[in-house]
Amino acid sequence: MNDQMSSEEIQITAFNIILHSGNAKTKIHSAFESMRKAEFDKANQLLDEANEEILEAHKSQTELLQSYANGTKIEMEIIMVHAQDHLMTTMTLREIAIEMSHLYQQTYKLSS
Repeated sequence: MNDQMSSEEIQITAFNIILHSGNAKTKIHSAFESMRKAEFDKANQLLDEANEEILEAHKSQTELLQSYANGTKIEMEIIMVHAQDHLMTTMTLREIAIEMSHLYQQTYKLSS
């Protein structure tokens, strides 16, 4: 076992987290657009796809944490801080989108 994760490994992990959380954020914003058009099935599909992207990002994060828990030294790099921030804001946005979907659907039913 390598006792220290290389800078390159940290950067690859960070960019993987950024990639998947960015993909998720794009899908969530598309879901908001679908909600505004009362296309709720499409919005739900986009939120499901966003969740899959978040799970991929979270998988990379979990692998990093497992390495750390197993004794691998991991130097802090600003790109990893950015990646973690990106993931957490996307996860928060997803939760807001789920709640907004319920509100849009209730509003649509009341106005019909």
